Amino acid sequence: MALIDYELKNRVSFITLNRPEKRNALNPELVKLLTACFLKANTDENVKVIVLSANGEVFSAGADLAYLQQLQSNSYEENVSDSGSLKELFYTIYTSPKLVIAQVEGHAIAGGCGLASVCDLVFSIPEAKFGYTEVKIGFIPALVACFLVRKLGEARTKELLLSGDLISAEKAAEYGLINFIFEADKIRGEVIHYAQRFISSVSAQSVTLTKELLNMAQNLSLEESLENAVHLNAKARSSDDCKRGISAFLNKEKLEW
Repeated sequence: MALIDYELKNRVSFITLNRPEKRNALNPELVKLLTACFLKANTDENVKVIVLSANGEVFSAGADLAYLQQLQSNSYEENVSDSGSLKELFYTIYTSPKLVIAQVEGHAIAGGCGLASVCDLVFSIPEAKFGYTEVKIGFIPALVACFLVRKLGEARTKELLLSGDLISAEKAAEYGLINFIFEADKIRGEVIHYAQRFISSVSAQSVTLTKELLNMAQNLSLEESLENAVHLNAKARSSDDCKRGISAFLNKEKLEW
């Protein structure tokens, strides 16, 4: 049985974790395959939206037990290499030039919550719980911390990472960790509806440049960020999408992207 299902339909790449018997827990093989799937979708011109979901009752429970046991006998160098693989996965998702949506239909815990955290948007069912439980087993949420503090700010990040507590979908939405909550029988349809509306209404080039702008803005001073924005603005103005968009606007034409 394949650990990941990959499907491309109507410009949406559906990447689905398929390890339900292990609660979609992460291990080196799954991390490697997931990274490969995102790299494939990121570079496919036919893909405009990526949807990450999971089969079974749990979105992802983080690292599996066999994997955690193996870590105890790893050398420092082996653990650095292994952590580097997870870093590559998170970075590949976070810096994707496409819109990335997490469709969470079960608990997202530890590294599994990290997966959802690095996506652009998160759709969840009301029953899902979210949390980073690493500190409860003497571990640390090292990689996700780098992304979460950018997303939620220092105070909320400390609250979640230092306590290791799970929170409800409602509270996760209040904190800004997730975006939308829908019942289980509606969530897939809502994700597809959002994706198709997005696909038809916005420029792919603009999305890529806007994500690049936002990712860089947090690492630069205000002056550096504004200077970078000037150059990205000029780059956008000379793009084919911008020329098409302005022409359609001036001629009062409906544009399908």
